[in-house]
Amino acid sequence: MRALIMAGGKGTRISSVRSDIPKPMIPVLGKPILEYQIENLKRSGITQITIGIGYLGHFIREYFGNGSRWGVDINYFEETVPLGTAGALFKFPELNLTEDFLLLCGDTIFDIDFERFIKFHKEHKALATLMAHPNSHPYDSSLLVTEIVYPKDGSGEMPVDTKCVVSWMNKEDERLWYKNRVNAGIEIISPELLALTKENYVPRHPENPEKMDLDRDVLKPAVKTGRIFAYDTSEYIKDMGTPDRLSQVEKDIKSGLVASKNLNAKQKAVFVDRDGTLNVQNGLITDVSLLELIPGIAEAVKKINDSGYLTVVITNQPVIARGDVTFEQLNEIHNKLETLLGKEGAYIDGLYFCPHHPDSGFEGERKEYKKTCACRKPEPGLILQAASELNIDVAASFMVGDTERDIECGKNVRCKESILVSKDYTLLDFVKEKL
Repeated sequence: MRALIMAGGKGTRISSVRSDIPKPMIPVLGKPILEYQIENLKRSGITQITIGIGYLGHFIREYFGNGSRWGVDINYFEETVPLGTAGALFKFPELNLTEDFLLLCGDTIFDIDFERFIKFHKEHKALATLMAHPNSHPYDSSLLVTEIVYPKDGSGEMPVDTKCVVSWMNKEDERLWYKNRVNAGIEIISPELLALTKENYVPRHPENPEKMDLDRDVLKPAVKTGRIFAYDTSEYIKDMGTPDRLSQVEKDIKSGLVASKNLNAKQKAVFVDRDGTLNVQNGLITDVSLLELIPGIAEAVKKINDSGYLTVVITNQPVIARGDVTFEQLNEIHNKLETLLGKEGAYIDGLYFCPHHPDSGFEGERKEYKKTCACRKPEPGLILQAASELNIDVAASFMVGDTERDIECGKNVRCKESILVSKDYTLLDFVKEKL
């Protein structure tokens, strides 16, 4: 697969750092941002690279040449007039976009297992696959909402997230409770999508009808096709839009955090219980209005995020089996949890729940979920599922919860340590002491 890197922007927000070179050429620990990208692509076996240049683009061409020094093949196209984030895809026939291609912005630091990303895209036969991740500022980011197929009554099955994008929320759109699933600005695009866009596009810029926005003019209108998918990842992705972000990235590269988050490496996690550990124990949470974060908990989760450990929620939710809430209502409760954390700059990397309950006799109970299972803590099923999907080294990870059931669960999978929290020893105390 070929990678197309858009590197023609002026980078006005970071001009105070360097205004004499293109933004992708700003050095990070002595090496241009763009060089980190090319090295990551090469490690993933992607060696055919096209770079779109514009403002001061000769610096990029002179530095990278034909790419042979990095073991890749680089060619270029140059925008003499700004064409937005997508106009060049339609303007330059020499790009020869006849096969699916990887599209990147040249001002982003990342370390990604692209082989996983490409495999997901091919399995879903997508018009476009959008890389998505949780971040510390979802409230001012574009969010992707995907289709969840809820089980039919009596089936005893679990909801399935198809990863098919059904809604795209721009940052100015009205929101209430939402999953922290941010569009990361890295895509795989099929030429079929370009043909569809060209057929239906109505120019929004009369002064320059070839100018197009990737999100608003290409991807978002195609959501209705049912062939736009979100690929969730916990890997390191950070754009270099401001001096503060540049400084943070330098620290993260030095510490090894950036490389360690690549999903081809085993991850470390803090498996954390929900009720009584993250949110106030208000009995069984059967309504979204009852969910309230424990004071200071967002700070604790943010510190886990910054440490490089994944934050993975592992929770028993017998409210489903008891008939107290529907799967749809539970999803709204969990969206509120993510929204409240996000408002304070924190996020979770995954959430796994058990809907079962072994005891019968509740009015309105759902008998198909009344059973002994392998996922209800202290059984290890949820942790094992998370470990498989997120490539987690359980032996290097912690389990944190407020009941002996949580502690036993951690011991059953041989976590590094299982930590019991209480009013006197909170998740924040654990983070300060152990991470």
